[in-house]
Amino acid sequence: MRHPGNAVDTGNVAKGLVGYVFEGADGAQVVLWQCPDGGVCAMHRHDYDEYAVVLQGSFMGTIGGKKVRMKAGDECFIPAGVLHDGKYSADYRAIDAFGGQRVKRAR
Repeated sequence: MRHPGNAVDTGNVAKGLVGYVFEGADGAQVVLWQCPDGGVCAMHRHDYDEYAVVLQGSFMGTIGGKKVRMKAGDECFIPAGVLHDGKYSADYRAIDAFGGQRVKRAR
């Protein structure tokens, strides 16, 4: 999964995250995220749905005005248009599925 050709350009996504992307024929994306030292993602929204599952570490943030805390094994669904932000713990890992193009490859 961590092939250099799948590396994500995280410049406009979140500080501290490293990601690897897989893309569907319809433009949907699945991203494996890693956050070795912790990081943050500013308030934003998408024009498509997002589904996330935490594999390791924790996420604390706001989704649709509601405070959330997720740990390994927790999952969430963020409908299109809903504002969200968050903070990732050190050693955070997650898989997010996006109904549209969220990221671009680093190359």
